[in-house]
Amino acid sequence: MRAPQPRSNQRSGAAEPAPAVTECGADPRRPPPGRYELVSAGPSPADSPPSSKIDTSIPHSARIWNYWLGGKDNFAADRAAGDAYIEIFPGVVAMARASRQFLARTVRYLAGEERIRQFLDVGTGLPTADNTHQIAQRVAPQARIVYVDHDPLVLIHARALLVGTPEGATDYVDADLTEPERILTAAAKTLDLDRPVALILSGILGHLPDTDQARSIVTRLMAGLPSGSFLSINDGTTVVAGAALAEAQDGYNDTGAVPYTLRTPDDIASFFTGLEVVPPGVVSCPRWRPDPGDEPTDLDAFGGVGRKP
Repeated sequence: MRAPQPRSNQRSGAAEPAPAVTECGADPRRPPPGRYELVSAGPSPADSPPSSKIDTSIPHSARIWNYWLGGKDNFAADRAAGDAYIEIFPGVVAMARASRQFLARTVRYLAGEERIRQFLDVGTGLPTADNTHQIAQRVAPQARIVYVDHDPLVLIHARALLVGTPEGATDYVDADLTEPERILTAAAKTLDLDRPVALILSGILGHLPDTDQARSIVTRLMAGLPSGSFLSINDGTTVVAGAALAEAQDGYNDTGAVPYTLRTPDDIASFFTGLEVVPPGVVSCPRWRPDPGDEPTDLDAFGGVGRKP
């Protein structure tokens, strides 16, 4: 789940310096630095003027997500919106971390056990300490990765995403999730769509409030990929936290935010119709093939992986 993007608020458009990430425990609402910390893909917003396309007075989903994970690529309005969400539902930080860990485990699984060498990451968001290409290319240096996003701040930082191994390749496509055919056409410049591809939709489908439309887009994207390709999805629900999470999300959506839809696990599972779902199925993200030593708990981030027959 990614935070919605309010269209307006009363805050000044001036960007305030993002606070430095503090030592673990300095703010219990935020994750510790290190394994889960997001890093700047270049100058921080406070260090360089933003693109003219970026309105720093309006909270933005990718920047709020960045803030929740301890990054510095965010502005005062994003931090205020993120804090308001946390006040109602503090567990959103744990959900963000669980989503990120799920992505890392699925990419390792796909590159390792399934020997997938091509990845199409749609809605990638801001660069992190462990991007899809970094995870995949640690397993297989020859892996090829295409990132897709249409956010101008992500575009500014795209140069960091494009630095991969000499043996492999990375590319960036400026396109919207609602343009599946355009995404596939652009991705084909870097990926061989006659060979298996792993499609990653991490915390992005909730931006499509119509579940039928979301299913249609997933279907159209997978239709352009060959047999043996995989789909990895994780998204938000309210089946664990219930009313508190629903209230936090509704609070944003009712204030002019670009809505983000929290679906049921069954709805998320429906995106895998026609695919062979990899065990343990669509489950709370911490329970999807946890790393040794992990102690999984149920959170309202659910995900799964499926193979195209």
